[in-house]
Amino acid sequence: MAATAAKAANDLFLVSPPLQKPYPLLKTPSQLPSSHFFKTLPKPFSSPTHKTLITASSKNPVSHLFSSRKANPDAKNTSNFNDEDKPHEECGVVGIYGDPEASRLSYLALHALQHRGQEGAGIVSVHNNVLQTVTGVGLVSEVFNQSKLDKLPGELGIGHVRYSTEGSSMLKNVQPFVAGYRFGSVGVAHNGNLVNYQTLRAMLEDNGSIFNTTSDTEVVLHLIAISKARPFVMRIVEACEQLKGAYSMVFLTEDKLVAVRDPSGFRPLVMGRRSNGAVVFASETCALDLIEATYEREVYPGEVLVVDKDGVSSQCLMPNPKFKASCVFEPIYFSNPTSLVFGRSVYKSRYAFGEILARVAPVECDMVISVPDSGNIAAYGYAAKAGVPYHQGLTRRSGSGRTFIEPSQKIRDFGVKLKHAAARDLLKDQRVVVVDDSIVRGTTALKIVRLIKEAGAKEVHMRIASPPIIASCYYGVDTPNREDLISNRMNDEELREFIGCDSLAFLPLESLMKYFGSDSPNYCYACFSGNYPVDPSGELDDFSDDGLNGSVE
Repeated sequence: MAATAAKAANDLFLVSPPLQKPYPLLKTPSQLPSSHFFKTLPKPFSSPTHKTLITASSKNPVSHLFSSRKANPDAKNTSNFNDEDKPHEECGVVGIYGDPEASRLSYLALHALQHRGQEGAGIVSVHNNVLQTVTGVGLVSEVFNQSKLDKLPGELGIGHVRYSTEGSSMLKNVQPFVAGYRFGSVGVAHNGNLVNYQTLRAMLEDNGSIFNTTSDTEVVLHLIAISKARPFVMRIVEACEQLKGAYSMVFLTEDKLVAVRDPSGFRPLVMGRRSNGAVVFASETCALDLIEATYEREVYPGEVLVVDKDGVSSQCLMPNPKFKASCVFEPIYFSNPTSLVFGRSVYKSRYAFGEILARVAPVECDMVISVPDSGNIAAYGYAAKAGVPYHQGLTRRSGSGRTFIEPSQKIRDFGVKLKHAAARDLLKDQRVVVVDDSIVRGTTALKIVRLIKEAGAKEVHMRIASPPIIASCYYGVDTPNREDLISNRMNDEELREFIGCDSLAFLPLESLMKYFGSDSPNYCYACFSGNYPVDPSGELDDFSDDGLNGSVE
């Protein structure tokens, strides 16, 4: 494998000067070529001795692929939803090229993307031909401080925030990953999930690859390392052509920033530009807004965008994707309300979902309230359409965090009461509509209804601004097994009785699809329908290790 890598690494890692001017960009997918860059790539760098150094400030980068840890095929997915009983996005990514404050801008952008992952964060920058990385477990503000950012100078940087299931402070899977091999190094940050990860990993291990993590992202690095394609960017293309599933990724080399989005476009990825010409990629436009970058467009499904000293170039990873399958839960729940995702305002979409609920599932009531904060905007829409006042009947207690220490069961619904407070004087003797974004296991909805009734509400009517979730997601969303999804086991009336509300209604799937109009075929509705756009059967087992579980070895 080393010999294979040596033959294919001729063009790696040229140091690029700061960007001097903005570069022209493609405007429509129809302009994407099927197999060629719009610009001519520089000639391969021919020095056989050139080698990129890597420095690290954490224990987890894959800069040297030392140890192997085989996944336990008998282990079960132990993911949970802690107190919120919500699906969780896996992560968010950012990439910056051509700004002397790349790492600090990445830090700010990760703050804006913090809602996409609260368990781990990392940044890789390039300075003097060296890829330097800082990663850690925790919030962005907990992982980074001034001294750590001082260790990340340079004009190129990528960053990552991740969500994980419950676990202790194991660092091995916190991204970005940095891999070094004979002629250079590459960093990668990944949002999504590869449904053929197990198959690819088994194939690579049979051929001698040694894995240091249990992350599917590491598979991509191995595929790049063994590729024979030239120039280096074509290694990324060749690796991605073997992937199935969801991936929005940013890669960093010594002189290049590369953004890739899977042909189905499951997860979002956008591009913007700062006033000094620096190019920025991010999972959402809210990150661009914070660092004062102007939104230009999405990275198209199946597109590879390369930024280097010669400008921005584009290549189509798959010439004619048969379908798009953008995650419908991005506008429903995951994305920041201020973001544009898949070309649509998240705020306007959620407001419209509430309006639709008021039209298709009206009920006599005195007020509309929401389960904060994810139900707020849909509740505004419901109240406006129904002509009923919106009130803040539930407030989220500041600083509640996760509930690690609970008293005995004598204090019923402790976790929900720690996070939410009901306005008793407001709710007493009132007929209340409660709007939330989704119901997963049903446990939180049950406690919320009980909390409101204990505050004195006469009637509680639940309205859910999404269709019932009946199937697991395999494209980068942490959802329970199908049998743990309450709408997969109960019809709406059974669920209403379980929750204890006076009426229950979901946003009809047909209404949701109608709202998207001509864009409707471009969304993935698998969690609502069980129809998977990329078939995961035969590729997945029950084992899923996010790398933050278990003890530190």
